[in-house]
Amino acid sequence: MDRVKTILQYLGWPVACGVLAAIVFLQYQQLHQVSLLLERVQEAPAPVITNPITFAGAIKSAAPSVVAINATRLNVESVERSGDDQLNLYLGERPSLGSGIIVDQRGYIITNFHVVDTLFDTFDTEVTLYDGRKIPATVIAWDEQNDLAVLHINMDGLPPIPVGDPQSLQVGDIVFAIGYPRNIGQSVSQGIVSALSRNTGGLIANIQTDAAINPGNSGGALIDSSGKMIGLNMSIISESGSSEGIGFATTADVALTAMQDMIEQAIAANSGYLGVITGEALNSVSSLLFFGVDNIRGMLVEQVDDGGPAMRAGIKPGDVITRVGESEVIDAQNIMLEIRNKKPGDTVEIQVFRDGHSLTLPTVLGFGQAVVIDL
Repeated sequence: MDRVKTILQYLGWPVACGVLAAIVFLQYQQLHQVSLLLERVQEAPAPVITNPITFAGAIKSAAPSVVAINATRLNVESVERSGDDQLNLYLGERPSLGSGIIVDQRGYIITNFHVVDTLFDTFDTEVTLYDGRKIPATVIAWDEQNDLAVLHINMDGLPPIPVGDPQSLQVGDIVFAIGYPRNIGQSVSQGIVSALSRNTGGLIANIQTDAAINPGNSGGALIDSSGKMIGLNMSIISESGSSEGIGFATTADVALTAMQDMIEQAIAANSGYLGVITGEALNSVSSLLFFGVDNIRGMLVEQVDDGGPAMRAGIKPGDVITRVGESEVIDAQNIMLEIRNKKPGDTVEIQVFRDGHSLTLPTVLGFGQAVVIDL
């Protein structure tokens, strides 16, 4: 037994050294392989992402159809008792900023009623387009119960927003809110559909989203990932007044169906609008004074409303309106009656005298002052 121990003690150190040498050699081989691998990684070109995820095309498609709405709100600032049976109301004006959506190339814009709502329904509204152009807008109809309003602007070349199918939406779908929050210009926020068929305070919102909706976004568009309108941004639930991820939108089909009904009633309740201010009817004396001949009859155009039907048709200050439709112009009342017998959207041929020549200008009539539509 002692001899065996002696032999093991004699062989132990060489064996241990051999094992250690083997371990060191194996570690060296592993480190060498790692070094070679790192060299190959450093020499390899960086991967190129050929198809990055972007929704820029969808935003580009919808953004030009979303406008800013600046309204002047007339409200009671204070009340003063001046007698036992008399109260004095002191009115004040406050700006109201919101968003709207161009839904028809004829100039119809849909928004929330609370964006333009004001005391006595006295509307003073201006629309700023995506490209920065500003134009007065007429509030032609509204539905206070469902918080919807329709505006009309007299302008050509308007881009209506593409409309999608809200009924195909599912919880989790990506959506974008486009609007003009806090008067900083148009901006876009991204979120998802958080829930469907929500009823908020009696208003059928239908779509709940966590896309940021802040003051000024009301009336703007909620679009899907392909750039199509699937909702009209309406309201938020928030203790701070800013977005807390609980926003609501009326589905596009509900909003646009209501809008179409309001437009039909507004057309029925309104007369056509030409958009000119005329002077006195020309007689032989004034004709001779202005044109050097005494046989020009009609109404001299003194002013043309900016962006109005007359301007769009090519009528200019200095023209003489000699015929409206089939009626020769006799005086201002004659023009008024002829136009008032038409409806917004009707085309009427206006004949004018200019630079010694008669021109016939087809004119599409628009909307003038606001009319209350009870739905």
